[in-house]
Amino acid sequence: MELFTEAEFWVGIAFLIFVGVMVWLKVPGAAMKTLDARAEKIRAELAEAERLRKEAEDLLTSIRARREEAERHAVEMIANAEVEAKRLETEGHVRLEEQIKRRAEIATHKIAQAEAQAAADVKAAAADLAVELAGLVLAGRVSKMTSDPLVDQAVAELASKLQ
Repeated sequence: MELFTEAEFWVGIAFLIFVGVMVWLKVPGAAMKTLDARAEKIRAELAEAERLRKEAEDLLTSIRARREEAERHAVEMIANAEVEAKRLETEGHVRLEEQIKRRAEIATHKIAQAEAQAAADVKAAAADLAVELAGLVLAGRVSKMTSDPLVDQAVAELASKLQ
């Protein structure tokens, strides 16, 4: 029985008793439960991380779609603005030409009025001059005559008509 005197034997027995007490106290089960709980917590965190990654990808896809839609909308707005600018330019040219035509007609009308007024002024001046000249001619004839032949004739006729 030399075996009972050796220290290694008693260390082995103490180890077996220690392991037995540990098994009897269910330490390995508790350790397994702790490890399983930790593993479950890690799985839950991985699942949450995967869910967040999926949400981020969905959000990124949504943002890209909105950006593309905004770019399409901007291109449409630019095209519409160009069409509107061309339409306004055309309308502007038409309005300008109409305005130029109206002003030309007004200017032509004013020129015609000015010509008519000038002709009327010339006729009036000619008439005034003719009246003045006729007055001078008559005044010159009257001053040369002692009596007017028409008046003398009218007086002679009057005498015969009274009888």
